[in-house]
Amino acid sequence: MNRSKDDILLEELKKGNDRAFKQVYQDNRNKFLSFAKKYGLEQQDLLDIYQDSYITLFENVVEGKLVKLSSTLSTYLISIGKYKILDRLRKNKQHVNSELVLELTKQKDEYLESFDLETEELTPEEVLLEKYLDQLGEKCKNILILFYYKKYSIREIMKAGKYNSENVVKSQKSRCLKTLKQLFNNTPKRL
Repeated sequence: MNRSKDDILLEELKKGNDRAFKQVYQDNRNKFLSFAKKYGLEQQDLLDIYQDSYITLFENVVEGKLVKLSSTLSTYLISIGKYKILDRLRKNKQHVNSELVLELTKQKDEYLESFDLETEELTPEEVLLEKYLDQLGEKCKNILILFYYKKYSIREIMKAGKYNSENVVKSQKSRCLKTLKQLFNNTPKRL
């Protein structure tokens, strides 16, 4: 079986190989900075975010959360960083480009999907939630994920989704949540 360079590198990271950790850091630093500069943050902020992202990668390897790669190590590290960038922008109360937010929410989330979900089985409620979110449709699903999972404010969702007002977002979120609750309530109870 022909293993990729990243798979071999991940195995070395799991063993605690310092040279492998340095290589990942050095190989991805400039790639990350090139990707991140479009967000308009200062170079020092981007370096701090890169280091935080790298530490998260390190912790995920050490804690056994990153078991198998579903992408390259670069993609994994950059996907961690993109959410840290958005968090920084939101914490600084800076304007977050709504197209970028929508693009990021629609992209496949390598950071979350790379966890080995097979080792931790989903609860029946989590399976139902996943199923029912898909049934709600993209708009509802996006609003609920942005609000409850990614902790966006109503105003941020309004800008990201190009809604006319905060009241429109509130009523849409309320309808979506009501529908989701109805789906759960109509689920046959197991004995």
